[in-house]
Amino acid sequence: MSDSHYFSSKPTAEDRRGLIRTILRGKRYEFITSRGVFSSKKVDKGTRILVENMVLPEEGRLLDMGCGIGIIGIVAARETPDLKVVMTDINQRAVELTRLNAKRNRVTNIRVHEGFLYEPMGDTKFDTIVSNPPISAGMRKVVFPLVEGAKERLVEGGTLQLVIQSNKGGKMLAGAIDEAFGEHTVLARKSGYRVLFAAG
Repeated sequence: MSDSHYFSSKPTAEDRRGLIRTILRGKRYEFITSRGVFSSKKVDKGTRILVENMVLPEEGRLLDMGCGIGIIGIVAARETPDLKVVMTDINQRAVELTRLNAKRNRVTNIRVHEGFLYEPMGDTKFDTIVSNPPISAGMRKVVFPLVEGAKERLVEGGTLQLVIQSNKGGKMLAGAIDEAFGEHTVLARKSGYRVLFAAG
């Protein structure tokens, strides 16, 4: 099963687990992974570029939307211990792995929820929302609602930070951010990816 099928609540691929060892922001991490989740064999380029360049508040709340196995949120939680990190994913296996990976990397300032986009969040507002959005799940079905919902979920001055491959919906995503937030800036460019940044 390819990564294009990970955006489902119950992946049908066999739960065959592995371990990724990597260095992010100068620190060592280990992530348990499995088939049926996004980028199951390595830290994908987009996630790595976002992790290395995301701007983290010292405190408050950060939401890792579509967290996969938890890489972005776990790094954010470890980098800023006073930050409350919330992670969510529609994929039950991803949620389970994220919880295991938080324990494995000894971060405790996180909560993990299962559900579609902002549904598990209630009325909670965030200082920062970060995501490597699931482009293969559909721009109009998933990615645009992610951007539009972010505007309502951010505190005043809060930031949205998304990574995207420039030739796979980059212009469409930038346009959606501009429509919701008025403008965006580019935090980083590398290997055909861009990290887009907007403030609420």
